[in-house]
Amino acid sequence: MKPLSGLRILEFDGLGPVTFAGMVLADLGAEVLRLTRGASAGAPAFSEVGGAILHRGRPAVEADLKDTADLERVRGLVASADALIEGFRPGVMERLGLGPEPCAALNPRLVYGRITGWGQTGPMARQVGHDLNYIALSGALSMMGEPDRPPPPPLNVVGDYGGGAMLLAVGVLAGLLEAKTTGRGRVVDAAMTDGSALLTSLFHALAAKGLWSDARGANLLDGGAPFYRCYACRDGRFVAVGALEPRFYAALLEGLGIPAAEAPQHDGGRWPALHARFAAEFAARDRDDWAARFADSDACVTPVLTLPEATAHPHNAARGTFVEQGVIQPAPAPRFGGEPPAVTPQPPALSLDEAIAGWR
Repeated sequence: MKPLSGLRILEFDGLGPVTFAGMVLADLGAEVLRLTRGASAGAPAFSEVGGAILHRGRPAVEADLKDTADLERVRGLVASADALIEGFRPGVMERLGLGPEPCAALNPRLVYGRITGWGQTGPMARQVGHDLNYIALSGALSMMGEPDRPPPPPLNVVGDYGGGAMLLAVGVLAGLLEAKTTGRGRVVDAAMTDGSALLTSLFHALAAKGLWSDARGANLLDGGAPFYRCYACRDGRFVAVGALEPRFYAALLEGLGIPAAEAPQHDGGRWPALHARFAAEFAARDRDDWAARFADSDACVTPVLTLPEATAHPHNAARGTFVEQGVIQPAPAPRFGGEPPAVTPQPPALSLDEAIAGWR
């Protein structure tokens, strides 16, 4: 049995973080129904991009929320749910008559999870945006990238998923624990600006002690340190170097054949020269040559793998980090005990009446 078995969660289908949060909750055992608008109702084709991976573990239930009969059926599902998650712009659910207050009237113990970019309140709450905009405003984006170039889009893992979906899931689970003891639900306002700002806590702490500069590429963890960054190899592929601690740095120097006296670790004035020297050393061999050389070392040197390479790596294979069910995909995480939780494929779609019958 999975940890969230027995919990019922109603997911209003959307893009990005709400879909990922629904997947995570379903992976952990919650019974999730994914309410979809259906192609005929104008749902964007991009909403189906998740397919067998992001939509795994829960059936699609088509509902037209502008249809009175469908809306009443959805209210019936709300009345039986433990939690609801939605990712619409502020005011959309209220206009449909499914905002927190009417839903609480139907189900006082309901945990109502909301995920947006800017949050439910504030002067920008109703403005449009995407992951890149949210992490730009939180300050997270300013710390990423090379010092002489604009910050690069760091995929959607910082705003949509790390600062958004995962904190929505945490908030919903916290609300469910509270509702179990009090019988009262809670509204969870998860904003990607808030969440991505929270993810920068360490760097605020370092800055407060004078240990972090606003200049990109000048700090310990942003590529400024020659012993914590990526390097190109002879074959055009890359290695990641994370030799932060002195003994790990010593192992790095040993593997590179550089005398310790020629490469003091924390002399920032010599970092540019060390960058160049390390870069030249790594450029002299292929990536996998370096991976083999450092395989049994404490130097914290690993190959930078592509997605297909990552699925085949012996460590990931031994742990079952990726599984194949129709398509290769990441296994659920975290794991409880030894083995990773099994992947539940996307079940067949249900009608609203079938979904209601299953929740009675």
